[in-house]
Amino acid sequence: MPKIRPSSDLRNKYNEISQFCHEYSEPVYLTKNGKGDLVVMSIDTYEQLVGKFELYNLLAKGGESIKKGEAIPADEAFKRIEDGLSK
Repeated sequence: MPKIRPSSDLRNKYNEISQFCHEYSEPVYLTKNGKGDLVVMSIDTYEQLVGKFELYNLLAKGGESIKKGEAIPADEAFKRIEDGLSK
C-alpha cells in the first residue's frame, strides 16, 4: 500500500520520511493541495529502479534483434566474448 504524505511533511518530518524510505525500500508519495505532486525514495531504491529500466530496454532490443533475424547462437556469442577477453 503506498505511503502518502502532504508535501509539508518533507520539510517538517524529513527524518521520518527518510527512515521509512530506507527501511522499507518503498517510495513516499507527496501531495500538494490534496493532489499528487512528487515521489521520494532512497537512492538505493532509485538505482534499482533505473537498473530495471535499463535491463528491460536491453531485453527489448534483444527481442527486436531476434525478430529481425540478427541474433547469433549463444555458443558463438560466448566464444566471441572469450576471444575478446583473451586479447
